[in-house]
Amino acid sequence: MPVVQCQLYAGEAMKTQKGGMVWMSPNMQMQTNAGGGIGAAFGRVMAGESMFQNIYTAQGGPGMIAFGSSFVGSIRAYQLTPGRSVICQKRAYLASEMGVELSIFFQKKLGAGFFGGEGFIMQRLSGNGTVFVEIDGYAVEYSLAPGQCMLVDTGSLAVMDDTCTIDIEQVRGFKNVMFGGEGLFNTKITGPGNIVLQTMSISSFASSLGPFISSK
Repeated sequence: MPVVQCQLYAGEAMKTQKGGMVWMSPNMQMQTNAGGGIGAAFGRVMAGESMFQNIYTAQGGPGMIAFGSSFVGSIRAYQLTPGRSVICQKRAYLASEMGVELSIFFQKKLGAGFFGGEGFIMQRLSGNGTVFVEIDGYAVEYSLAPGQCMLVDTGSLAVMDDTCTIDIEQVRGFKNVMFGGEGLFNTKITGPGNIVLQTMSISSFASSLGPFISSK
């Protein structure tokens, strides 16, 4: 399991999802709240996170805190500015500086919402500061030019710049659909912007273990 370790100045704070902290120095003070009110809290729930967030502040001097991933994979850091936000899969948010905000990104295209593998609701991370994002499995990043497309298996999109768009493309050919093992649709991502693809989502990992788990 990957982990990210952060060094904080006195008075500096970071926030994380429920259970994100794995170890810290003894001068880190924890405070749990709904962060932004009831509306923002329910938005986090719909985006795959807990209703409450934990805020850790370094008291009386420099502090250290480490945040751990909840699944085998990797952790990516993004520096967000008021002009740049990223769209992530559900449950991707791990921790961030206080200036980062988590909100809902709603798929406007019905086809992408139903068959794109990411659902209608994803996470939008915006604001000003560093955010750490969880990636399932191995991560590969691509930079797409304006109009350039990438076809990916459903559930393989982890992160994309908000300048990218998502759609679906049907797999052609009866035999390809029936026996190819890739399903009926692929997710189509169009640039401009950077995207991060993951080798195996949590749902795919769980499905692959199914045949080896005996029911008793």
